[in-house]
Amino acid sequence: MNKKQIIIIGGGAAGFFCAANIDPAKYSVTILEQNSDVLQKVKISGGGRCNVSHACFDPRELVKFYPRGNKELISVFSKFQPGDTMEWFESRGVPLKIEDDNRIFPVSNASQSIINCLKKEVAQNGFQVHTKTTVKEIKKENNTYLIGTNNGNFSADIIIYTTGSSPKSVQLLEHLGHQLVAPVPSLFTFNIKDELLTHLPGTSFPYAEVSIPQLKTEETGALLITHWGLSGPAILKLSAWKARELSEVNYQFEIEVNFIGKTLYEAEALFLEFKQQHPKKQIGQSKIFDLTHRFWNQLLDSVHIHPEKQMANISGKEMRILLENLCRKSFKVNGKSTFKDEFVTAGGVALKEINFKNMASKKLENFYIAGEVLNIDAITGGFNFQACWSEAWLIAQELNGFP
Repeated sequence: MNKKQIIIIGGGAAGFFCAANIDPAKYSVTILEQNSDVLQKVKISGGGRCNVSHACFDPRELVKFYPRGNKELISVFSKFQPGDTMEWFESRGVPLKIEDDNRIFPVSNASQSIINCLKKEVAQNGFQVHTKTTVKEIKKENNTYLIGTNNGNFSADIIIYTTGSSPKSVQLLEHLGHQLVAPVPSLFTFNIKDELLTHLPGTSFPYAEVSIPQLKTEETGALLITHWGLSGPAILKLSAWKARELSEVNYQFEIEVNFIGKTLYEAEALFLEFKQQHPKKQIGQSKIFDLTHRFWNQLLDSVHIHPEKQMANISGKEMRILLENLCRKSFKVNGKSTFKDEFVTAGGVALKEINFKNMASKKLENFYIAGEVLNIDAITGGFNFQACWSEAWLIAQELNGFP
């Protein structure tokens, strides 16, 4: 029996996971990767540890972490979710662990463990991998796809398209008739120049609240001062959920930050209680809130309160100005910085053109699409990889004859 030829375009997480699960008795598979090495995003993810997934095992809860694609992914995750991912890797000799924040990593703390596992599975299936191979064009003649590359021509009965969000690869799909949602960055830090932040990179706040008043949106979570401005989960969540709106205002907007996640009323009560109990203590040495000593004194300096002033001598007006800056500080955002190397985009193939039962294109016959080339993205924490694993699994199951 002649095996059907599958070409997988893109040697990343989705492409390799799909190949690892395809039945080699039925298909001959070739992976084409334009870079000099495969699985590059897997390698750098999680600071080189690979944040494989997230310990959220209810599909209805899991999809809440996806600003785009949440409705479509419910059915996908109902067939293959993070628990299945854990079982898949562990049954192949890669033990995983769930950390305190529910992120899932290999016990080895090395992304190479995941890379080696995927490469081994693909090699055991007898499938080929071609690196430094850039797809230039895809044509269809009768029932065969002809793929032109810088490294020769390939033909395929079936194409699985898992290129990620590179503009050229997305344009190829447009030429084949797919409608695209224009890509914009997601997951980025906010560039802010403000004297309160200038000398404090690395300072973090565990329970902050950040809002964008003009977009009527807010997020809570940890906040981090960087050399460029503000980052951390609270900022990254805002950037993901409002990726398109923030692009439309050219990343020029105002945010309001509550560094301690308490109302003005609650903050005032804590302040007055501390003042009553420690009237002679210098305000610069007073630990009233969960803040670093450096930030507290920078805040005092910004509102012109001398750090050696005793608590008893802080006026009601001084207290209110201080607490306003602590709980309702406005910053002007002027631009963005991409979050480390884990660049994610919002945009890609319009989701209405995909059959989410099997990830098949509704426009092209025997053509499957998965991964970041779709208009699906998530916040950080292993969610983007989980979408790749789940989508790739569905394609393999469909091809293997187990819908």
